[in-house]
Amino acid sequence: MTSKIVVNNIESDSGISSVTFTSDIELGTKNLKGHNLESTGIVTAVSFTGSGANLTNLPAGNLSGTLPALDGSALTGVGLGTDGSANTSGIITATAFVPTTQQLSHRNIIINGDFRIAQRGYENSYSSTANGYKTVDRWAHYSGSTGVTVTSSQQSTSSSDTPYQNGFSKFFRFALSGAGTANADAYLELVQKIEAQDIANSGWNFKSSSSNITLSFWLRASTNQTFHGFLKSYDGTQYIYAFSFTASGNNTWTKITKTIPGNSNLQFDNNNQQGLQIVLVPFYGTDYTNNRTLNTWTTVSTSNYFPDMASTWLTAGASTWDVTGFQLEVGPVATPFEHLSYAEQFRQCARYCYQWIDDQMLGFGQVYSGSGYVKIFPPVPVNMRVKPSVTKATPTGYWFVSYQGNSGYAGDRAVTIEGNSGSELNHSANVFRLFVNGGSNQGNGTTVWCLIHDSAGAYLRLEAEL
Repeated sequence: MTSKIVVNNIESDSGISSVTFTSDIELGTKNLKGHNLESTGIVTAVSFTGSGANLTNLPAGNLSGTLPALDGSALTGVGLGTDGSANTSGIITATAFVPTTQQLSHRNIIINGDFRIAQRGYENSYSSTANGYKTVDRWAHYSGSTGVTVTSSQQSTSSSDTPYQNGFSKFFRFALSGAGTANADAYLELVQKIEAQDIANSGWNFKSSSSNITLSFWLRASTNQTFHGFLKSYDGTQYIYAFSFTASGNNTWTKITKTIPGNSNLQFDNNNQQGLQIVLVPFYGTDYTNNRTLNTWTTVSTSNYFPDMASTWLTAGASTWDVTGFQLEVGPVATPFEHLSYAEQFRQCARYCYQWIDDQMLGFGQVYSGSGYVKIFPPVPVNMRVKPSVTKATPTGYWFVSYQGNSGYAGDRAVTIEGNSGSELNHSANVFRLFVNGGSNQGNGTTVWCLIHDSAGAYLRLEAEL
């Protein structure tokens, strides 16, 4: 015989904290654990079984203890917290690392991308209307047939400029004296040339289309329009990768980023010759443009670098075109610009150009013979790329030559420099033979030292540019 008890509510008696059942509670013909149990209060249990599929909205603060091992394959949106850091003792595999501080150093293949170093600017008051390497180190600029004077210069950013707020104190500027003319043979370009070995050993798998390099820079133009640029390989068959970029507003700084894949046809030899050229173009006339497809590697055609370009900026009158913060790095993303110390960046530039200016010590040496010339061993900070060429300001009165044993000095002398031929000027030894006008009565082997005397515009320059 069975009986039934119907209970509407079970409560603990006064002074008793809980009700405990020592055996299963049957609900009908089934154990209670096989059915839903609803509660508006707190449920405390020894264990829960089941898939947990219906557990939702669990407060993170209520999770404690050790979590079970997870493979993490389905985890998404996992942040690093407010400090932006993660500590691990194991192996991390990631698609890309994007540092926000100075990590993963020396990733920038471009030298002097922030335009801080301008050795030749000493001679040209940091601006020039001539073509070539005339202002900022490692950057050559060229223009022609524009019908207007084009001035290239190093400029300083202001505190209101976005690049200034990102650590850039200098920028490069093209400035037009007035409205130019969009002649068919007009051109205006800014160029950096990179050694082949620096590309070959950069870590870029340049023959693979799935391996990328990324170019990034800041642009400001007085006219809101689209400009063009290209990368050009120099070893083997020459190829170019042409692209466009747009100034987002008149006199507004815009961050430009271009990701460029490799190509099976590319070749970069492991040597100190030109391997890659980066060219930014405010304007090319129709002699150099036609209908080239952008954003792909194609063989060079000097009459078809880009589609025809807009001439609005060129013809607007007194236009300006500013850039800074150039970075070329291996990988598919643009990381924050790598700000190097001035000293390190200067040494990179000195491989291609180094000069002494007024009131600087040129170096020590010795009298080579009694016929009036000495050999000087100047302290060049790095081995130059190749045997450099030598240029100097008008020498009269610019040289201070002192001989060992003299109570004073030999006097300011006009000096002729030999070194452009033979072994007198070597890119590793850097030996100069200086002919001192007026001769010398000093014996062979006499120690001498030489400096460029205090005279505005005086300089002695070595150049080993690509």
